Amino acid sequence: RCSKMSLKVQTSNITNKNDPKSINSRVFIGNLNTAVVKKSDVETIFSKYGRVVGCSVHKGYAFVQYSNERHARAAVLGENGRVLAGQTL
Repeated sequence: RCSKMSLKVQTSNITNKNDPKSINSRVFIGNLNTAVVKKSDVETIFSKYGRVVGCSVHKGYAFVQYSNERHARAAVLGENGRVLAGQTL
C-alpha cells in the first residue's frame, strides 16, 4: 500500500554557483510579476520539470537552478511565453 506524503523541502537561495557545469541547468525567468508571485510559487511551477536545487527571486525576475540540464531545457520549453499574474514570462 502506497500513500503520498507531502514533504516541503527547503530550496536553497543559491543560484549563482561558479561551477561552469551548473550554468546549463539554470533557468532565467524574466518579466516576472514579483509583486504577486512569490518564491514558493516559482518553485511549485518549475518543480514539475525536475528537481529544483536553488531558486532566487529578484525584482521582476528569478533564477531556478535544476539538478541537471535536461530538466532546465524542459522548463524553458514548457514555460516560455506563459502568462503568469498578467505578465508573459
